[in-house]
Amino acid sequence: MNFIRNVSLQRHKTAGLVIHIMEMKQEITEPAVLGIGNALVDVINVLEDDSILEEFGLRRGSMTLVGDDLSKKIFEMTHDNKREITTGGSAANTIHALAALGAGCGYIGKIGDDILGQNFRIEFEKKNIKTHLFISHKDTGRVMALVSPDSERTMATYLGAAADLKPKELTLEIFNNYSVLFIEGYLVQDHKLIEKAIDLAREAGLQIAIDLSSYNVVEANLDFLRKLIREKVDIVFANEEEAYAFTGKQPEEALTEIAGLCEIAVVKVGKSGSLIQRGNEVVRTGIVPAKAIDTTGAGDAYAAGFLYGLTKGYTLAISSRIAALVSSRVVEVMGAKIPEILWPEINKAIKKMIQNNP
Repeated sequence: MNFIRNVSLQRHKTAGLVIHIMEMKQEITEPAVLGIGNALVDVINVLEDDSILEEFGLRRGSMTLVGDDLSKKIFEMTHDNKREITTGGSAANTIHALAALGAGCGYIGKIGDDILGQNFRIEFEKKNIKTHLFISHKDTGRVMALVSPDSERTMATYLGAAADLKPKELTLEIFNNYSVLFIEGYLVQDHKLIEKAIDLAREAGLQIAIDLSSYNVVEANLDFLRKLIREKVDIVFANEEEAYAFTGKQPEEALTEIAGLCEIAVVKVGKSGSLIQRGNEVVRTGIVPAKAIDTTGAGDAYAAGFLYGLTKGYTLAISSRIAALVSSRVVEVMGAKIPEILWPEINKAIKKMIQNNP
């Protein structure tokens, strides 16, 4: 009997999530984590100063949606900067890292019928990630990621084809044989799409995880997010700015409030590490030392490490330590993805971590 099709949809404030997933591992051989998000191409630029942010009215550290014309202007103005171009999108980055960790996973998104869209699909399929990609008449979306001298990143996002994903395109079959739906917060601006995805995922028996992604997105969708998390979400990831935007409180108090709405709350506090709460269980995890040159993708990598730990049935403490390790490695490189050459060392370190903490 398929465990996924018979799991109760009742959410509990207990250790049920880990038990749920450990049982599922014995029954399900298909991918475990399904990501949904904006399928984008990242154009990562290193800035000499923040003047360009001021010129285009971009809030430092935020994600701002822009039109095609403004995106092109930023592209042209940063043409001479050191830059890297790669496929991206928040949930896509998390799914890539999960695949590199050895987890089964899939991805839902929408791309253009263009070279960038073709490259997006090929890159996923090369990593054995099951793709559920729809095609739009618009160009594949792109992110102008602007990295300040102190490694803070600000993003100007032209969604293009990514914004064309429609609720009616999602079907129950897509969600079968997964255990967790991971949602990037940037997608929450399309309320109907996110509700349809979550309702189908819950009908298929999946747990729901969401990363709040950006404080200005939280501010713009606060009432919707609070209702959504209270009623339908099991795991919430937030950094301290996003947690403050959501609760109006500092990290520890914000953690408690968020944990009261869902099963597992995670608040990342920069150089102070992360705080995790499930019921009355609270875990504090420090950082793994790193020489940061670009924080792009740090939150995405953290989510990958944490979800990997949970789907393996590890404790919150070990899962958060895996998350800290993975996120520490991505900030040492330009862009949101860890180079392939570094993954064997990371996986070896994780294996050792597990052996030392049975």
